[in-house]
Amino acid sequence: MLDVALRHRFGGDGFGLDVAFQAAPRGVTALFGPSGCGKSTILAAIAGLLRPAAGRVALGGQVLLDTAAGIALPPERRRCAVVFQDARLFPHLSVESNLRYGLKRAPRGATGPGFEEVVALLGIGPLLGRRPFGLSGGEKQRVALGRALLARPLLLLMDEPLAALDAARRAEVLPFLARLRDAAGIPILYVTHALEEVDALADSLVLLEAGRVLASGTVEALSLRADLPLAARRDAGVLLPCVVAEAAEGLARLDFEGGTLLTTLHPGGPGTRLRIRIRARDVALAVEEPRGLSTRNILPATLAGIDPIPGTAEVFARLSVGPSLLLARITADSVQRLALRPGMPAWALIKAVTFDHRAVARDDHAPAGPG
Repeated sequence: MLDVALRHRFGGDGFGLDVAFQAAPRGVTALFGPSGCGKSTILAAIAGLLRPAAGRVALGGQVLLDTAAGIALPPERRRCAVVFQDARLFPHLSVESNLRYGLKRAPRGATGPGFEEVVALLGIGPLLGRRPFGLSGGEKQRVALGRALLARPLLLLMDEPLAALDAARRAEVLPFLARLRDAAGIPILYVTHALEEVDALADSLVLLEAGRVLASGTVEALSLRADLPLAARRDAGVLLPCVVAEAAEGLARLDFEGGTLLTTLHPGGPGTRLRIRIRARDVALAVEEPRGLSTRNILPATLAGIDPIPGTAEVFARLSVGPSLLLARITADSVQRLALRPGMPAWALIKAVTFDHRAVARDDHAPAGPG
Protein backbone atom coordinates (compact mmCIF):
# COMPACT_ATOMS: atom_id res chain seq x y z
CA MET A 1 0.00 0.00 0.00
CA LEU A 2 1.18 3.51 -0.80
CA ASP A 3 0.10 6.18 1.70
CA VAL A 4 0.50 9.83 0.70
CA ALA A 5 -0.21 13.00 2.69
CA LEU A 6 1.38 16.23 1.46
CA ARG A 7 1.13 19.95 2.11
CA HIS A 8 3.14 22.52 0.20
CA ARG A 9 2.90 26.09 -1.06
CA PHE A 10 4.98 27.83 -3.70
CA GLY A 11 5.59 31.33 -2.33
CA GLY A 12 3.35 33.24 0.07
CA ASP A 13 0.51 33.65 -2.41
CA GLY A 14 1.46 30.85 -4.80
CA PHE A 15 -0.12 27.51 -5.59
CA GLY A 16 -1.02 25.44 -2.53
CA LEU A 17 -1.16 21.67 -2.32
CA ASP A 18 -3.00 19.79 0.43
CA VAL A 19 -3.72 16.16 -0.44
CA ALA A 20 -4.05 12.74 1.16
CA PHE A 21 -4.80 9.44 -0.57
CA GLN A 22 -3.84 5.77 -0.75
CA ALA A 23 -2.87 3.54 -3.68
CA ALA A 24 -3.23 -0.24 -3.81
CA PRO A 25 -0.15 -2.52 -3.62
CA ARG A 26 -0.46 -3.26 -7.35
CA GLY A 27 -2.24 -1.82 -10.36
CA VAL A 28 -2.64 1.73 -11.66
CA THR A 29 -3.88 4.66 -9.62
CA ALA A 30 -4.50 7.63 -11.90
CA LEU A 31 -4.05 11.20 -10.69
CA PHE A 32 -6.54 13.03 -12.86
CA GLY A 33 -7.44 16.67 -13.22
CA PRO A 34 -6.88 19.82 -15.25
CA SER A 35 -3.45 21.31 -15.87
CA GLY A 36 -2.11 23.08 -12.80
CA CYS A 37 -4.04 21.05 -10.22
CA GLY A 38 -0.90 19.59 -8.62
CA LYS A 39 -0.52 16.17 -10.26
CA SER A 40 3.15 16.48 -11.21
CA THR A 41 4.00 18.19 -7.91
CA ILE A 42 2.69 15.13 -6.06
CA LEU A 43 4.88 12.81 -8.13
CA ALA A 44 7.94 15.01 -7.56
CA ALA A 45 7.40 14.95 -3.79
CA ILE A 46 6.97 11.16 -3.73
CA ALA A 47 10.10 10.62 -5.84
CA GLY A 48 12.16 12.93 -3.62
CA LEU A 49 12.62 15.58 -6.32
CA LEU A 50 10.69 18.10 -4.22
CA ARG A 51 10.82 18.55 -0.45
CA PRO A 52 7.28 19.50 0.67
CA ALA A 53 6.64 21.81 3.59
CA ALA A 54 4.91 18.99 5.44
CA GLY A 55 3.92 15.45 4.69
CA ARG A 56 4.35 11.73 4.97
CA VAL A 57 4.87 9.10 2.27
CA ALA A 58 5.04 5.40 3.14
CA LEU A 59 5.37 2.49 0.72
CA GLY A 60 4.67 -1.02 1.92
CA GLY A 61 5.49 -0.09 5.50
CA GLN A 62 8.72 1.74 4.64
CA VAL A 63 8.64 5.47 5.37
CA LEU A 64 10.08 7.47 2.47
CA LEU A 65 9.17 10.86 3.91
CA ASP A 66 8.00 12.07 7.30
CA THR A 67 8.68 15.74 7.85
CA ALA A 68 7.47 15.59 11.45
CA ALA A 69 10.01 12.87 12.25
CA GLY A 70 12.79 14.40 10.16
CA ILE A 71 12.83 11.52 7.65
CA ALA A 72 13.47 12.25 3.97
CA LEU A 73 15.15 9.45 2.04
CA PRO A 74 17.20 10.67 -0.93
CA PRO A 75 15.70 9.88 -4.37
CA GLU A 76 18.15 7.06 -5.09
CA ARG A 77 17.04 5.18 -1.95
CA ARG A 78 13.31 5.42 -2.58
CA ARG A 79 13.26 2.82 -5.38
CA CYS A 80 10.85 4.91 -7.43
CA ALA A 81 11.23 4.85 -11.21
CA VAL A 82 9.90 7.90 -13.06
CA VAL A 83 8.77 7.99 -16.70
CA PHE A 84 8.35 11.55 -18.00
CA GLN A 85 6.59 13.06 -21.03
CA ASP A 86 9.88 13.00 -22.92
CA ALA A 87 11.64 9.64 -22.91
CA ARG A 88 15.00 11.06 -21.70
CA LEU A 89 16.99 8.25 -23.28
CA PHE A 90 20.78 8.48 -23.56
CA PRO A 91 21.28 9.56 -27.19
CA HIS A 92 24.78 8.08 -27.49
CA LEU A 93 23.66 4.59 -26.38
CA SER A 94 21.76 1.96 -28.32
CA VAL A 95 18.32 0.86 -27.23
CA GLU A 96 19.83 -2.26 -25.67
CA SER A 97 22.38 -0.23 -23.73
CA ASN A 98 19.67 2.15 -22.51
CA LEU A 99 17.71 -0.85 -21.24
CA ARG A 100 20.72 -2.42 -19.58
CA TYR A 101 21.42 0.85 -17.80
CA GLY A 102 18.15 0.24 -15.99
CA LEU A 103 19.35 -3.22 -15.00
CA LYS A 104 22.57 -1.75 -13.61
CA ARG A 105 20.55 0.52 -11.33
CA ALA A 106 18.55 -2.38 -9.88
CA PRO A 107 19.48 -3.19 -6.27
CA ARG A 108 21.39 -6.41 -5.73
CA GLY A 109 18.98 -9.29 -5.20
CA ALA A 110 15.90 -7.33 -6.38
CA THR A 111 13.37 -9.38 -8.31
CA GLY A 112 11.31 -8.45 -11.33
CA PRO A 113 10.84 -9.18 -15.04
CA GLY A 114 14.05 -10.10 -16.83
CA PHE A 115 15.60 -8.39 -19.86
CA GLU A 116 14.14 -10.76 -22.46
CA GLU A 117 10.72 -10.66 -20.81
CA VAL A 118 10.61 -6.86 -20.83
CA VAL A 119 11.79 -6.71 -24.45
CA ALA A 120 9.03 -9.13 -25.48
CA LEU A 121 6.45 -7.40 -23.29
CA LEU A 122 7.02 -4.03 -24.97
CA GLY A 123 7.68 -5.37 -28.48
CA ILE A 124 11.07 -3.66 -28.77
CA GLY A 125 13.21 -6.60 -29.92
CA PRO A 126 13.71 -5.16 -33.45
CA LEU A 127 14.88 -1.86 -31.94
CA LEU A 128 17.73 -3.13 -29.76
CA GLY A 129 20.56 -2.14 -32.11
CA ARG A 130 19.20 1.31 -32.95
CA ARG A 131 19.93 4.72 -31.39
CA PRO A 132 17.17 6.92 -29.93
CA PHE A 133 17.38 9.55 -32.71
CA GLY A 134 16.06 6.98 -35.19
CA LEU A 135 12.99 6.03 -33.12
CA SER A 136 9.45 7.35 -33.27
CA GLY A 137 7.97 9.03 -30.20
CA GLY A 138 5.99 5.93 -29.36
CA GLU A 139 9.04 3.69 -29.68
CA LYS A 140 11.07 5.99 -27.43
CA GLN A 141 8.41 5.84 -24.73
CA ARG A 142 8.30 2.04 -24.89
CA VAL A 143 12.07 1.92 -24.40
CA ALA A 144 11.80 4.38 -21.48
CA LEU A 145 9.15 2.16 -19.91
CA GLY A 146 11.40 -0.88 -20.30
CA ARG A 147 14.38 0.90 -18.75
CA ALA A 148 12.24 1.97 -15.78
CA LEU A 149 10.88 -1.53 -15.22
CA LEU A 150 14.33 -3.13 -15.45
CA ALA A 151 15.54 -0.92 -12.59
CA ARG A 152 13.30 -3.16 -10.42
CA PRO A 153 11.45 -0.31 -8.67
CA LEU A 154 8.99 -0.75 -5.83
CA LEU A 155 6.89 2.09 -7.25
CA LEU A 156 6.49 3.29 -10.83
CA LEU A 157 5.64 6.96 -11.37
CA MET A 158 4.41 8.05 -14.81
CA ASP A 159 4.11 11.78 -15.47
CA GLU A 160 1.85 12.11 -18.54
CA PRO A 161 3.98 9.67 -20.56
CA LEU A 162 1.74 9.97 -23.65
CA ALA A 163 1.13 13.73 -23.59
CA ALA A 164 3.80 14.51 -26.20
CA LEU A 165 2.50 11.91 -28.67
CA ASP A 166 -0.09 12.36 -31.40
CA ALA A 167 -3.30 10.31 -31.36
CA ALA A 168 -1.88 7.53 -33.54
CA ARG A 169 1.22 7.08 -31.37
CA ARG A 170 -0.88 7.16 -28.17
CA ALA A 171 -3.06 4.37 -29.59
CA GLU A 172 0.14 2.44 -30.38
CA VAL A 173 1.57 2.73 -26.86
CA LEU A 174 -1.60 2.20 -24.78
CA PRO A 175 -1.73 -1.60 -25.24
CA PHE A 176 1.92 -1.86 -24.17
CA LEU A 177 1.18 0.20 -21.07
CA ALA A 178 -1.65 -2.19 -20.27
CA ARG A 179 0.72 -5.15 -20.57
CA LEU A 180 3.26 -3.42 -18.34
CA ARG A 181 0.58 -2.74 -15.72
CA ASP A 182 -0.33 -6.41 -15.61
CA ALA A 183 3.25 -7.69 -15.54
CA ALA A 184 4.85 -5.20 -13.14
CA GLY A 185 3.07 -6.37 -9.98
CA ILE A 186 3.82 -3.06 -8.23
CA PRO A 187 1.84 0.12 -7.56
CA ILE A 188 1.82 2.59 -10.45
CA LEU A 189 0.88 6.25 -10.10
CA TYR A 190 -0.17 7.59 -13.49
CA VAL A 191 -0.58 11.32 -14.04
CA THR A 192 -2.88 12.35 -16.89
CA HIS A 193 -5.64 14.71 -17.94
CA ALA A 194 -6.77 12.37 -20.77
CA LEU A 195 -9.87 10.40 -19.83
CA GLU A 196 -9.23 7.70 -22.45
CA GLU A 197 -5.96 6.82 -20.68
CA VAL A 198 -7.81 6.51 -17.38
CA ASP A 199 -10.41 4.27 -19.01
CA ALA A 200 -7.81 2.01 -20.55
CA LEU A 201 -5.34 1.69 -17.69
CA ALA A 202 -6.53 2.81 -14.27
CA ASP A 203 -7.88 0.63 -11.50
CA SER A 204 -8.37 3.54 -9.09
CA LEU A 205 -8.76 7.25 -9.59
CA VAL A 206 -7.74 10.26 -7.49
CA LEU A 207 -9.64 13.27 -8.81
CA LEU A 208 -7.79 16.55 -8.20
CA GLU A 209 -8.73 20.19 -8.48
CA ALA A 210 -6.71 23.25 -7.40
CA GLY A 211 -4.37 21.23 -5.19
CA ARG A 212 -7.10 19.29 -3.38
CA VAL A 213 -8.55 15.78 -3.65
CA LEU A 214 -12.17 16.01 -4.73
CA ALA A 215 -12.79 12.26 -4.63
CA SER A 216 -11.01 8.93 -4.84
CA GLY A 217 -12.15 5.38 -5.52
CA THR A 218 -12.55 2.94 -8.37
CA VAL A 219 -12.86 4.40 -11.84
CA GLU A 220 -16.20 2.66 -12.31
CA ALA A 221 -17.66 4.13 -9.11
CA LEU A 222 -16.52 7.70 -9.78
CA SER A 223 -17.83 7.59 -13.36
CA LEU A 224 -21.35 7.26 -11.92
CA ARG A 225 -21.23 10.34 -9.69
CA ALA A 226 -23.16 13.33 -11.00
CA ASP A 227 -21.67 15.65 -8.36
CA LEU A 228 -18.11 15.54 -9.72
CA PRO A 229 -16.53 17.61 -12.53
CA LEU A 230 -16.32 14.41 -14.59
CA ALA A 231 -20.09 14.66 -15.06
CA ALA A 232 -19.74 18.05 -16.76
CA ARG A 233 -17.68 16.60 -19.59
CA ARG A 234 -19.36 15.84 -22.90
CA ASP A 235 -17.81 12.36 -22.77
CA ALA A 236 -19.21 11.67 -19.28
CA GLY A 237 -20.63 8.20 -18.83
CA VAL A 238 -20.13 4.86 -17.16
CA LEU A 239 -17.18 2.54 -17.50
CA LEU A 240 -18.52 -0.98 -17.95
CA PRO A 241 -16.42 -4.15 -17.47
CA CYS A 242 -17.18 -6.64 -20.25
CA VAL A 243 -15.99 -9.92 -21.70
CA VAL A 244 -16.03 -10.74 -25.42
CA ALA A 245 -18.48 -13.58 -26.05
CA GLU A 246 -18.12 -13.84 -29.82
CA ALA A 247 -17.30 -11.80 -32.91
CA ALA A 248 -18.86 -12.32 -36.34
CA GLU A 249 -20.13 -10.34 -39.35
CA GLY A 250 -18.42 -7.13 -38.24
CA LEU A 251 -19.98 -7.13 -34.78
CA ALA A 252 -18.70 -8.29 -31.40
CA ARG A 253 -20.97 -9.47 -28.60
CA LEU A 254 -19.91 -8.24 -25.18
CA ASP A 255 -21.37 -9.76 -22.04
CA PHE A 256 -21.61 -7.72 -18.85
CA GLU A 257 -23.31 -8.24 -15.52
CA GLY A 258 -26.93 -7.73 -16.45
CA GLY A 259 -26.95 -8.14 -20.20
CA THR A 260 -25.26 -8.19 -23.59
CA LEU A 261 -24.11 -5.48 -25.97
CA LEU A 262 -23.37 -5.57 -29.69
CA THR A 263 -20.60 -3.28 -30.93
CA THR A 264 -18.47 -2.62 -33.98
CA LEU A 265 -15.42 -2.67 -31.71
CA HIS A 266 -12.78 -5.29 -32.52
CA PRO A 267 -11.47 -5.87 -28.99
CA GLY A 268 -10.08 -9.39 -29.38
CA GLY A 269 -11.20 -12.99 -29.40
CA PRO A 270 -13.73 -14.70 -27.15
CA GLY A 271 -12.79 -14.42 -23.48
CA THR A 272 -10.99 -11.07 -23.87
CA ARG A 273 -11.78 -8.80 -20.94
CA LEU A 274 -12.03 -5.05 -21.39
CA ARG A 275 -13.80 -1.94 -20.18
CA ILE A 276 -15.83 0.28 -22.45
CA ARG A 277 -17.08 3.79 -21.83
CA ILE A 278 -20.77 4.20 -22.56
CA ARG A 279 -21.22 7.94 -22.90
CA ALA A 280 -24.40 9.25 -21.33
CA ARG A 281 -25.13 11.38 -24.39
CA ASP A 282 -25.15 8.21 -26.52
CA VAL A 283 -27.88 6.54 -24.43
CA ALA A 284 -31.54 7.20 -25.26
CA LEU A 285 -34.38 6.27 -22.93
CA ALA A 286 -37.79 4.84 -23.82
CA VAL A 287 -40.77 4.15 -21.57
CA GLU A 288 -42.29 1.68 -24.04
CA GLU A 289 -40.45 -1.20 -25.68
CA PRO A 290 -39.18 0.14 -29.03
CA ARG A 291 -39.73 -1.75 -32.28
CA GLY A 292 -38.53 -1.35 -35.84
CA LEU A 293 -35.29 0.49 -34.99
CA SER A 294 -31.82 0.16 -36.51
CA THR A 295 -30.40 0.45 -32.98
CA ARG A 296 -29.08 -2.99 -32.00
CA ASN A 297 -28.87 -2.53 -28.24
CA ILE A 298 -32.28 -2.23 -26.59
CA LEU A 299 -31.81 -3.12 -22.93
CA PRO A 300 -34.69 -3.60 -20.45
CA ALA A 301 -33.97 -1.47 -17.39
CA THR A 302 -35.40 0.14 -14.30
CA LEU A 303 -35.16 3.89 -13.77
CA ALA A 304 -33.09 4.06 -10.58
CA GLY A 305 -32.88 7.83 -10.19
CA ILE A 306 -32.77 11.25 -11.82
CA ASP A 307 -29.89 13.64 -11.08
CA PRO A 308 -30.03 17.26 -12.30
CA ILE A 309 -26.87 18.52 -14.03
CA PRO A 310 -25.99 21.90 -12.44
CA GLY A 311 -26.04 24.87 -14.79
CA THR A 312 -27.96 23.05 -17.52
CA ALA A 313 -31.50 22.11 -18.47
CA GLU A 314 -30.39 18.47 -18.55
CA VAL A 315 -30.38 15.50 -16.17
CA PHE A 316 -28.68 12.15 -15.79
CA ALA A 317 -31.18 9.31 -15.74
CA ARG A 318 -29.68 6.35 -13.87
CA LEU A 319 -30.78 3.08 -15.41
CA SER A 320 -30.37 -0.29 -13.65
CA VAL A 321 -29.69 -3.11 -16.09
CA GLY A 322 -29.50 -6.02 -13.70
CA PRO A 323 -26.76 -5.12 -11.19
CA SER A 324 -25.11 -2.71 -13.64
CA LEU A 325 -25.89 0.98 -13.96
CA LEU A 326 -25.99 3.11 -17.12
CA LEU A 327 -26.41 6.87 -17.43
CA ALA A 328 -28.59 8.59 -20.02
CA ARG A 329 -28.15 12.34 -20.51
CA ILE A 330 -31.58 13.74 -21.37
CA THR A 331 -33.41 17.06 -21.10
CA ALA A 332 -35.40 18.10 -18.06
CA ASP A 333 -38.28 18.58 -20.52
CA SER A 334 -38.15 14.86 -21.33
CA VAL A 335 -38.50 14.05 -17.64
CA GLN A 336 -41.75 16.03 -17.52
CA ARG A 337 -43.05 14.93 -20.91
CA LEU A 338 -42.51 11.22 -20.23
CA ALA A 339 -43.52 11.49 -16.55
CA LEU A 340 -40.30 9.79 -15.52
CA ARG A 341 -40.07 8.62 -11.94
CA PRO A 342 -37.70 6.30 -10.06
CA GLY A 343 -38.78 2.68 -10.04
CA MET A 344 -40.58 2.69 -13.37
CA PRO A 345 -39.59 0.27 -16.17
CA ALA A 346 -37.64 1.72 -19.08
CA TRP A 347 -35.45 0.72 -22.01
CA ALA A 348 -31.90 1.93 -22.69
CA LEU A 349 -31.12 2.37 -26.40
CA ILE A 350 -27.47 2.38 -27.53
CA LYS A 351 -26.27 2.28 -31.13
CA ALA A 352 -23.57 -0.31 -31.86
CA VAL A 353 -21.36 2.33 -33.51
CA THR A 354 -21.11 4.69 -30.53
CA PHE A 355 -18.75 2.78 -28.25
CA ASP A 356 -15.31 4.14 -27.48
CA HIS A 357 -12.90 2.53 -29.96
CA ARG A 358 -9.90 3.08 -27.66
CA ALA A 359 -10.86 0.26 -25.33
CA VAL A 360 -7.83 -1.81 -24.28
CA ALA A 361 -7.99 -5.45 -23.26
CA ARG A 362 -7.31 -6.09 -19.59
CA ASP A 363 -5.93 -8.96 -17.53
CA ASP A 364 -7.84 -8.17 -14.36
CA HIS A 365 -7.73 -10.40 -11.33
CA ALA A 366 -11.38 -9.74 -10.56
CA PRO A 367 -14.07 -11.00 -12.93
CA ALA A 368 -15.19 -8.49 -15.57
CA GLY A 369 -18.58 -9.75 -16.60
CA PRO A 370 -20.31 -13.08 -16.48
CA GLY A 371 -18.29 -16.16 -15.83
